[in-house]
Amino acid sequence: MDMKGVLVSALVGVLCFTIAELDAATEGNECTKAAALSCGDCIRVGQQCGWCSKEDYKSSRCDEIQALLEKGCPSISVENPRGNVSINENKPVTNRRKDVAEKLKPDEITQIQPQKLTLRLRAGESKNFSLKFKRAEDYPIDLYYLMDLSDSMTQDLQNVKNLGTDLAREMQDLTSDLRLGFGSFLEKLVMPFVMTTPIKLANPCAPLSCTRPFSYKNVLNLTSNGQEFTNIVSLQKTSGNLDSPEGGFDAIMQAAVCKDIGWRTATKLLVFSTDAAFHFAGDGKLAGLVLPNDGKCYLENNMYTKSDYFDYPTISQLADTLSENNIQTIFAVSEKVQPLYKELSDLIPKSAVGTLSANSSNVIQLIIDAYNSLSSEVILENSKLPDGVSISYVSHCKNGVTGTGDNGRKCSNISIGDEVNFDVVITTKGCPSNGKSETLHIKPLGFNEEVVVVLNYICECECQKDGIANSPECHFGNGTLECGICRCNEGRIGRLCECSRDEVRTEDLDANCRMNNSTDICSNNGECVCGVCECKIRDNPEERYEGKFCECDNFSCDRSSGKLCAGHGQCVCGKCICDANYTGRACDCTTDLQPCMAKNMQLCNGHGTCECGVCKCTNPKYQGPTCELCPSCGGVCGEHRECVKCRLKDTTESSQCPKECYFFNLRKVKKKEDLPQSNDQHNIESCKEQDDDSCYIYFTYETNTSGAYVVVAETPECTSGPEIIPIVAGVIGGIVLIGLALLLIWKLLMIIHDRREFAKFEKEKMNAKWDTTQNPIYRSAVTTVVNPKYEGK
Repeated sequence: MDMKGVLVSALVGVLCFTIAELDAATEGNECTKAAALSCGDCIRVGQQCGWCSKEDYKSSRCDEIQALLEKGCPSISVENPRGNVSINENKPVTNRRKDVAEKLKPDEITQIQPQKLTLRLRAGESKNFSLKFKRAEDYPIDLYYLMDLSDSMTQDLQNVKNLGTDLAREMQDLTSDLRLGFGSFLEKLVMPFVMTTPIKLANPCAPLSCTRPFSYKNVLNLTSNGQEFTNIVSLQKTSGNLDSPEGGFDAIMQAAVCKDIGWRTATKLLVFSTDAAFHFAGDGKLAGLVLPNDGKCYLENNMYTKSDYFDYPTISQLADTLSENNIQTIFAVSEKVQPLYKELSDLIPKSAVGTLSANSSNVIQLIIDAYNSLSSEVILENSKLPDGVSISYVSHCKNGVTGTGDNGRKCSNISIGDEVNFDVVITTKGCPSNGKSETLHIKPLGFNEEVVVVLNYICECECQKDGIANSPECHFGNGTLECGICRCNEGRIGRLCECSRDEVRTEDLDANCRMNNSTDICSNNGECVCGVCECKIRDNPEERYEGKFCECDNFSCDRSSGKLCAGHGQCVCGKCICDANYTGRACDCTTDLQPCMAKNMQLCNGHGTCECGVCKCTNPKYQGPTCELCPSCGGVCGEHRECVKCRLKDTTESSQCPKECYFFNLRKVKKKEDLPQSNDQHNIESCKEQDDDSCYIYFTYETNTSGAYVVVAETPECTSGPEIIPIVAGVIGGIVLIGLALLLIWKLLMIIHDRREFAKFEKEKMNAKWDTTQNPIYRSAVTTVVNPKYEGK
């Protein structure tokens, strides 16, 4: 881009910026646009807004901080409260080791710091704090094994019987405090899921033998006795049902919400083992079960009693329940249904999927791998946010890496003893919960610890505490004087509580006095009294403000020659209303066409436009007040020659001639002798002009008050031209004769020249004398040799 282009771009940028600034100044900002009736209303708009509590402050009290200072509000009178963060409980994270003699109770272990904070929040202002998380070593684990006991899982059951002692031995490197529980599930005890005839209820696998069908059964509460787990599981038998999908969702819900199972403050793992798909909400309608699952515990004698009453839980209901109870789920499923449970795992936070071998022989390694995968991820979640409150996270994971998963909530590949940090930012809008304190809970998914965040909202200003009740400043005590304004008593309204609520219909009376939501009350040209503008009175009684918002006046219009509206109009609301025959911003442009009329009664002689009573010639050949002067046209005759020639030939007066050729009246006569002559009464211009045929046309031109008149002779005067052929033949013949004469003269001169040269040669030849003496150094070019044998024969 060249320098010129750069300058143009810079000028355009400056212009655009200036226009934007002017627009912003005209339209105001969010603070001034808000209908802030009090200081509290103002600070709820946003953190950029402040309130001027000075009593005699005349401009908009709610404005941006810098604008208030620039408009004359003292800094001590600017109300601009700010929030803060205070830590109420801040126990350090636990550095626990397995090899120490003293064992800590689960509720004595701290993995997240701090534990409780209090935030004072103002609308639009963000407050941030940091959380530290550290995985404690030797943290207790509760593992509940929930198994599908349909007939197809018979072989798998045999391998699960030794799960207790084997799993405790394999997980001793992870924890010394492991508790195991066992539950089983099959299907709802209603058709068409289970055959409900007495014989089939007694033995659904006939002719083979199996136990009665059931929905969900808590076989063993969580216990640290691995041998008891083995003994109880060894007594379990499979059962049968009709369809392939199982009712495992009922079992997961009951296992998660029932406290009798014995969940502790520990890492809670629920292992869900099956080789079939699952029923979910809506499938119960096949059996007439239309009541949605309510997520409550219905265990009696360790059996689920409402399987024939409620529908299956929804997936989202399961996800929320597991998250609320800090339970991490491991789906240990067969290979054929693994893709289905992988999709389910994507919908349930802190869950994993493992593929069982044909007889579940790999179940222990599957559990260990899934536990390591789940516990190596730290994902923060928070309870439901109040309306108007937003939260964001930035994670600082191991080795200083900034995490990007789950919008900054997640860190992966975290080992035992690793510390990770999270920056949390909380922002509010307006005054959530009507200013009441709220409690927010933040916790890592699958862990028991949580951070309690108490949210206190700044909805009022400090100056409101110093209000003067029933102040005489507020119209004889009809309000409380606080923050520089009157807060009116019940039934009163107005800036000074001067109005009765029965007389007006709106709270913000000043809003009725602001035009187009501007910041100026009554356009700064009056006072707002009970929502109605009373305009100022000028010193000059002829000058006055007018309009609903005092936005108009009769003295600020454009002037011309020192006169308002040039003396040709009236000033109405800042604009000139012009008299007849006048126009323009200042009524300084006349619409009368008479000054532009040429002698031929044509406007600007047909060669210009009339603007404000002055001709603007559009044809550069013409000039003068009415575009009649044409120095290069050859006078009146030359100016009208083409139009006269055109109209002389065009007898139909069609559009073939230019439009400007019809401004004069044309009359024809037979010959030039019939043309009128100039005299004392008529100033007639006689013209003789040549046409396209080299003939001369004769016409006269006359103008008077009635218009322009042209009289033309119909018969042009043509003179006979010379004979072209004889002239051409004569010229050619003369040229030929002259050429021949020149050739003869040239030939004669050459002959004379040649004869003279030959005679000169002959004369020199006669006078020549030749030397006959032999040259002594001459040698002949011929050598004669005599042949001795040659005898002359």
